[in-house]
Amino acid sequence: MMEERWGPVTFVGATDAEAAREFYGGVLGFRLVEEEPQALVFDAHGTVLRVTLVSELVPAPFTILGWSVPDLTLSVRMLSARGVRFEQFEGFDQDELGIFVFPNGDRVAWFRDPAGNLLSLTQFQTGD
Repeated sequence: MMEERWGPVTFVGATDAEAAREFYGGVLGFRLVEEEPQALVFDAHGTVLRVTLVSELVPAPFTILGWSVPDLTLSVRMLSARGVRFEQFEGFDQDELGIFVFPNGDRVAWFRDPAGNLLSLTQFQTGD
């Protein structure tokens, strides 16, 4: 049984510590809380994000990490202004910002970190 004080720790691999520090700290705005020889540890708005430093990385062909945001269009525009390029995927009817709308109204946009990991932002339909 999980104890109440347990919380999630997320992991992502990176081959370049400086690029990861700049991306996750500077571009995404997460606070660097610890730097170890094998990892950078960020506070991702209350969730621990460990960027594990590896010598080689083959990015997964699917989203490995994502965030729920209240206003996807605003978030995409903000990150685009910081140099983030949002992905356009063949077979997905995405708008000019890279936003895809699911049949239930949820909206998502995908982007990559410097190591090529596929990340996402999602605005969930609230049902109001």
